[in-house]
Amino acid sequence: MAALRSPRLLKTEVLAGLVVALALIPEAIAFSIIAGVDPRVGLFASFTMAVSIAFLGGRPAMISAATGAVALVVAPVVREYGLDYLIATVILGGIIQVALGLFGVAKMMRFIPRSVMVGFVNALAILIFTSQLPHLQDVPFAVYPLVLVGIAIMVFFPKLTSVVPAPLVAIVLLTLVVIVAGIAVPTVGDEGALPESLPTLFFPDVPLTLETLQIILPFAVAMALVGLLESLMTAKLVDDVTDSHSNKTREAWGQGAANIITGFFGGMGGCAMIGQTMINVKASGARTRISTFLAGVFLLILVVGLGDVVAIMPMAALVAVMVMVSVGTFDWHSIRPSTLRAMPVPETAVMLLTVVVTVITHNLAYGVVAGVLLASVLFARRVAHMVEVVRLDASDEDGQRVYAVRGELFFASSNDLVYSFDYASDPAEVVIDFSGAHIWDASTVATLDAIETKYAAKGTRVRFTGLNPDSAARMERLGGKLGVGH
Repeated sequence: MAALRSPRLLKTEVLAGLVVALALIPEAIAFSIIAGVDPRVGLFASFTMAVSIAFLGGRPAMISAATGAVALVVAPVVREYGLDYLIATVILGGIIQVALGLFGVAKMMRFIPRSVMVGFVNALAILIFTSQLPHLQDVPFAVYPLVLVGIAIMVFFPKLTSVVPAPLVAIVLLTLVVIVAGIAVPTVGDEGALPESLPTLFFPDVPLTLETLQIILPFAVAMALVGLLESLMTAKLVDDVTDSHSNKTREAWGQGAANIITGFFGGMGGCAMIGQTMINVKASGARTRISTFLAGVFLLILVVGLGDVVAIMPMAALVAVMVMVSVGTFDWHSIRPSTLRAMPVPETAVMLLTVVVTVITHNLAYGVVAGVLLASVLFARRVAHMVEVVRLDASDEDGQRVYAVRGELFFASSNDLVYSFDYASDPAEVVIDFSGAHIWDASTVATLDAIETKYAAKGTRVRFTGLNPDSAARMERLGGKLGVGH
């Protein structure tokens, strides 16, 4: 509402939406080709996703549309079963996303370490850049100076004024130069045919049987998980860029609802787009849902009403925009020598693994999962060494020996606990004090059972003292009930 009341803010949102719409066109066409469908399927998906998420999403100014990650997941469905099964997959994937959102999957974001986030951002920047390389190969020489001029405009124009977004200026000026000078370079129209009509309701012609569900369910689950992961990670990134907070739960089920709507309009589905979001938020300065909504509206107007005009835009202009987006997205601070020297080696390793896996597989989900797994293993290994067992020297009076255990006890740290006591030499009574420790899992309870059994074989009685309420409850529930060796 504040933007609607302010001409200055409204102008920023409108122009940002226009720039994003222009950048969405070749991306949507390219992702349609990856998925093996007609370009209209990707373009209509981008329109319906952007408009829907503008109302339903939890992160204002974030752009959702047809994406490469989703295209890669659903491509086998199109190739083996056809378009109708693809649409059914998109609708089912959306339903799964709504369910996951309502069940609180967004809360899992708290388990993603900062090093994985940095790797995610850097990998995205690299993928955005490398995705432009095909547009720079086997092309007329004129493409290269056009790209350089476009980059120069976006670097220096903001120093003169911020009234008009620099990406929009670059696109308009380069298009005029190409038309007036008659320069023959690849254009948006060369990427694929643009639609000539509005999207209409589409109901997939698939049998409602268990066999159909068995076909589409694995792809729908994969699409739902990849889409949610990319969307929630992008939302967190935008939170950091804008220094604001978003509703991740609403974003999760909003993505699902947008995919359901997209499916019923014949779209290929999608999720948040980091490149276009960075154009919207960073390059153009948008902050509200208005820019997201207008990006979808302008996209439809451009491809349906002004398709002939859009078709003559040089790809060099859009390549220049995306190159600058990749430069702005990359976390350059993370690779400075001073940062690398100060950063613990495990943190750097997690960041690098996330980048490498994402870039190799071109799948953000694989990279993030690999990074989180490595971070978890390294954390468990580090914490496991922080457990100690201390024999109190003044504890041998009255035939009693006291040990103090300190640290966090879980499967990785409690395995060696059984070897920390002198079973042969200890007196008839042993007290193990857990005032400085916490028992987290069944593995630790099983280890304590094993310690008690070893002492019992020597005729020694063991007492566990100092357990905090949570540890005591876990011991009471599981102690002596896990079985020998389990």
